[in-house]
Amino acid sequence: MAKVSGEFDVKLVPEILAEGSEGTGIERMTLDKHYHGALSATGRGEFLSFRSPVPTSAVYVAIEKVDGALEERAGSFILQHAGVMGGEFAGLRILIAPDSGTGELEGIHGTLNIRIENGKHYYDLDYTLPGRD
Repeated sequence: MAKVSGEFDVKLVPEILAEGSEGTGIERMTLDKHYHGALSATGRGEFLSFRSPVPTSAVYVAIEKVDGALEERAGSFILQHAGVMGGEFAGLRILIAPDSGTGELEGIHGTLNIRIENGKHYYDLDYTLPGRD
């Protein structure tokens, strides 16, 4: 399995779907990302989240289309996000959707991890790709 890492910029545009009391509610957001480094691509998608009355508790799901180049191979693929903040099931899982790769990324599969350090966003992408050296 190959691994690449780099930085990305993200912009979220929120739309409140169902507002509760004390800042809780369901939100939909549009994702606009720019990946830098070995993954030179844009990411566009939809993000759906719920905020609980506890500020450190939330859940989200998202579907994101990543389009550009991975180690100079052009194409696109879909990421499926599932995140939980707080509680015993806290964690983040981001998978490359099966059979979603196009162009030179056809057949790609793997996972992506997000890190936030000193206010900057970073990705770690673990992947396999048929025909990769």
